[in-house]
Amino acid sequence: MPREITAYSNPLVKAARLLREKRHRREQGRFLAEGLRILTEAREAGRLPAELFFAGHERHPLLERLIADTEAAGGMAISTTTDILSKLSGKDNPGAVVGVYDEFATDLTAIDRSAASLWLVAERLRDPGNLGTILRTADATGAGGLILIDDCVDPFSVEAVRASMGAIFTVPVARAEWSAFRDWLRSGAGTLVGLSLDTNHDYRAPTYPAPTFLLTGNEAQGMPDFMAAECDLLVKIPMLGKADSLNAAVATAVMAYTVLAQHGS
Repeated sequence: MPREITAYSNPLVKAARLLREKRHRREQGRFLAEGLRILTEAREAGRLPAELFFAGHERHPLLERLIADTEAAGGMAISTTTDILSKLSGKDNPGAVVGVYDEFATDLTAIDRSAASLWLVAERLRDPGNLGTILRTADATGAGGLILIDDCVDPFSVEAVRASMGAIFTVPVARAEWSAFRDWLRSGAGTLVGLSLDTNHDYRAPTYPAPTFLLTGNEAQGMPDFMAAECDLLVKIPMLGKADSLNAAVATAVMAYTVLAQHGS
């Protein structure tokens, strides 16, 4: 049976609320996800929350199943108020459910590059919305995963998880320093393709061998010269208007579907 909590001072509520901050996520090894759709995506991917906070007397059938599965797996289902859900999610109008999940990560050395013809790589990505959108693109295009290089925004932040619309649970995410990624990549098959403004190669012209690792640089600065120099190919998306570049997540999506079309998917 679900437990009922209505006090802000409850230790479980306080611990969950702290997960909005990166330091506490690292200390606890947990993160927050909200919304019935996202939590259902997580359940279908085989991931259930350690703690499930929900509100409302009339429960959606999907919520009932989520509660039952969470408790069956040893997690805790907690009936609470919409005010507490607002505090946990940081939104005035939160979804009817918030889950506390154990963090998970994919080690770079555990990646099977032959598992997919396309892999997405992001370097010093700073915006959680962009990271979440790139995860959605990875899911939509069937990419093998997303590899985050150097100091990227936390993929388990509330904002990034929300923007991913559940893709954080379906797309493997690995984190690595550039040198470790470079050495790993060059130890096997793989073509590194960088998105750059400093090239004349139109993105539609080349042939992209599989597996293709598509590298997107920092939103404001692009990728450093030393990274660009180590790419097998640099390509540019032409800009026909006054803007000099596309948003990083949009550019990644354009490129991902271009590669996907070449690979016959």
